[in-house]
Amino acid sequence: MNMLRRALLLAPLASPALAQPMFSRPIRIVIPVVAGGAVDAAVRTISPRISEELGQPVVLDNRPGGAGVLAAEIVARSAPDGHTLLLGTVGVMAVNPTLFSRAPVHPLRDFALVGKLVEVTNLLGVPSDRPFSTVPQLVAALKAAPGRLSYGSAGIGAAGHLAGALLDHLAGTEAVHIPYRGGGQLITDLISGKIDYAFATAATVLPHVESGRLRALAVPTEKRSRLLPQVPSMAEAGVAGYAINNWYGLAAPKGTSGAVIAAVNRACRVALEDTANVEKLAHHALEPSPSTPEEFAAFVPAEIARYAAVIRAAGITGE
Repeated sequence: MNMLRRALLLAPLASPALAQPMFSRPIRIVIPVVAGGAVDAAVRTISPRISEELGQPVVLDNRPGGAGVLAAEIVARSAPDGHTLLLGTVGVMAVNPTLFSRAPVHPLRDFALVGKLVEVTNLLGVPSDRPFSTVPQLVAALKAAPGRLSYGSAGIGAAGHLAGALLDHLAGTEAVHIPYRGGGQLITDLISGKIDYAFATAATVLPHVESGRLRALAVPTEKRSRLLPQVPSMAEAGVAGYAINNWYGLAAPKGTSGAVIAAVNRACRVALEDTANVEKLAHHALEPSPSTPEEFAAFVPAEIARYAAVIRAAGITGE
């Protein structure tokens, strides 16, 4: 039997296996925070297109708790087949390795990194009835009353927590940190004056700035945000060396195949390049910032090192 005839005879036997889809059931994305905030908005915006690209429904599973450790552990212990993924915040992926060194999971040990998704624009907001309308005035108020003013964040180790701690460290001030389980109650208490300021997502702060209930003093980054060019950066406002970046990315359980990682990454990139999605993300003060798996694998360790320096300099403890 010649080689060509043999190949033709064997082809029908091989084709069913080759035709099996990479994803055979709904894909679950575990989100480490309560529903309703910027993290939720990011993944809910792009998940329909990801579903379309991968040929399966995408189910979003909010699992807040333990500074994101609960959600991370759920995904790390899941089958490495691409059907369970983690929406990794900067807190879970870059802060927790230092803040919770004895946590049962580690982003570099227990996950295959899929890619970066978006960067988040945060704002330093204060109640409109407070006697400070600029960062220097806030710093002066903090220095005049050490340990008496308070700021809130979405939890221990969240970007807003680090932002407040870094301000204390660089400006030589002392404030009380109030952790919340999510952004909703944080903003409610900020508006009512139960806390004095907060570094929160621009999407949650801006509507109340526009209504006159809050003031936006600065963005907690080195440069102004492209989405909010009218708001100064912390460095421009007089706090030299200040920079806290907020981002979200996607991770899969360790051992997930390169082919699956590449397929999910490609679906995410397509979703993030969709014009309608870009507009929706901008409404939530989110900027697409896709990366390859290789770029994300280099980015996360660098972020861990960067935030370790911030955490140690600010004296933050989580254990």
